[in-house]
Amino acid sequence: MSMAIRLDGKAAAADIKADLARRVQRLLARGIEPGLGTLLVGSDPASAKYVSGKHVDCAEVGIRSIRRELPADASQTQILEAVRALNDDPRCTGFIVQLPLPRGVNQNEVIDAIDPGKDVDGMHPYNLGQLVLRIGGGIATPLPCTPRGILTLLSRYGIGLAGKDVCVLGRGITIGRTIPLLLTRRGVDATVTACHTGTRDVHSHLRRADVIISATGHPGFVRPEDVKPGAVLVDVGVSRVLDEDTGRYRVRGDIDKACYDRAGAYTPNPGGVGPMTRAMLLSNVVEMAERRAS
Repeated sequence: MSMAIRLDGKAAAADIKADLARRVQRLLARGIEPGLGTLLVGSDPASAKYVSGKHVDCAEVGIRSIRRELPADASQTQILEAVRALNDDPRCTGFIVQLPLPRGVNQNEVIDAIDPGKDVDGMHPYNLGQLVLRIGGGIATPLPCTPRGILTLLSRYGIGLAGKDVCVLGRGITIGRTIPLLLTRRGVDATVTACHTGTRDVHSHLRRADVIISATGHPGFVRPEDVKPGAVLVDVGVSRVLDEDTGRYRVRGDIDKACYDRAGAYTPNPGGVGPMTRAMLLSNVVEMAERRAS
């Protein structure tokens, strides 16, 4: 078997951001400045780092940053007030509420309160409903960032999905519930098996798959014996694992790196899907501004 293709999300995201920077300059020339808002509740280190990264990305492409932060003990009312303020802020083209929210907060109520036209994550029920309804053709509402990033990355490497058997691990709203909707659209035409904790003999489904997309958060869950020779491996899971040799935590994905020897292509973790998710967030902001400009 030939060496597997490494699907470099960092390089692809850099190209996308360079294109976005040019598009932002065209908007600025027309007096339109795109703005990305973030609402962070609490001080979870991973969430804080992720939000900071979004604002670094904004600076790279020329998008205004609007940061809103609340303490971990903020009430549901305070969080909803912050969401409404971003809805009403004319400088804010679109925004995200960083998930997960602290325990005790009704997450769905917060998502429901976001203006669908400013839902840069593509997670509002209206926008998800548009994705369900529109089986083919263009979609004018924002798409979920991580699923969109995965399909964009595969496309950039010429990996077609028509007629392919795709096994999705996980049923979270970020990936597991949403990416099958994109994979089964006309023009993509994949056949999807969605696996979760209630799936019997999940490893038998993996062994039949042409493409595995894993978002379980269980490090090394997909093993070499689960991978059909030549399969495409997309690793979305992120776990922090203690390295006993160094005493430091490091990122580890769902897919054991030993699987790469059997694969036709794979996304490194980190450096694969993560940068693409952030690039798609910026893409959604710029596209929102372009739609309003037209």
